Amino acid sequence: MSVTSQEVKEIVSEKPLLNKLNLALGVALYLSFYSFIRWYEGVYGWSAGLDSFAPEFETYWMNFLYTEIVLEVSTASILWGYLWKSRDRNLAAIEPREELRRNITHLVWLFAYANAIYWGASYFTEQDGTWHQTIVRDTDFTPSHIIEFYLTYPIYIITGFAAFLYAKTRLPFFAEGLSLPYLVTVVGPFMILPNVGLNEWGHTFWFMEELFVAPLHYGFVFFGWLALAIAGVLLQVFASFGNLIGNTVCEAVDQGLIAK
Repeated sequence: MSVTSQEVKEIVSEKPLLNKLNLALGVALYLSFYSFIRWYEGVYGWSAGLDSFAPEFETYWMNFLYTEIVLEVSTASILWGYLWKSRDRNLAAIEPREELRRNITHLVWLFAYANAIYWGASYFTEQDGTWHQTIVRDTDFTPSHIIEFYLTYPIYIITGFAAFLYAKTRLPFFAEGLSLPYLVTVVGPFMILPNVGLNEWGHTFWFMEELFVAPLHYGFVFFGWLALAIAGVLLQVFASFGNLIGNTVCEAVDQGLIAK
C-alpha cells in the first residue's frame, strides 16, 4: 500500500513522534532539583546535622523530612491518579502513528526512571556510606538518610510506577495481562524502601563499620540488582515497536517522507 501526499501532510501536521521539549525538561528537572538538594546537604549537613538533639537539627532536617513525605504522597496520588483517570479506554482503535508516538513517549518515561534510579540508588547511596564512615550517628534520621531513603528512593518509586501505568494504560502490547519484567523492574527497587526498616533496626542494636559488604546491607544489593530486569522490558518495548512494522507510518519513514 502506497502513501499518498495527503496522508503525509496529515501525519506531519500531527504531534511529533518525540517530544524533545518534554525530554529536555525531564532531564533538567532531575538535574536542577538534585543539584539544589546536594547544595542544601553540603551547607546544612555539617552546620546543623551532626547533633539530632540541637534545635537547628529540628529546623533544618526534621522539618525537611516532614515536608518531603507530604509532597511525595501528594505527587504520587496526583500523578498516578491522572495517568489512570486519563487512560485510553479503546486501545483497539488506536492509529499506528499514535501507537508509535506513545511507544517513544514510553521510552522517555523509562529514561526518566533510569535517571531517578541513578540519583537515588547510586549517587546519594554511595555518599551515604561516606557520611556514616565519617561521623557517629545519634539518630536513624541522619541528614544523609533523610535525603537518600526518604527523598530519592520515593522519587524513583513514583517515577517507575508512573512509567508502568503509562505503558499499561496507553500501549496495546502492555495492556494485555501484566508484564513480569516490568513488575520486577519497578517492584524490585521499591522493596529497597521496606528494607530500610531492617537496616535501621540492625544499626540500632549493633555498632558496626559502615561497609556496603556488611550482611545487613545484602537486601539493598539484592533488590537493587533486580533493576536489571529493565533489559526484559526493553525487549518487550522493541516487540511493541515490531508490531507496527509494515504500517503506513513505517512506509512513510522508509520512503523518506517523514524524517527519522
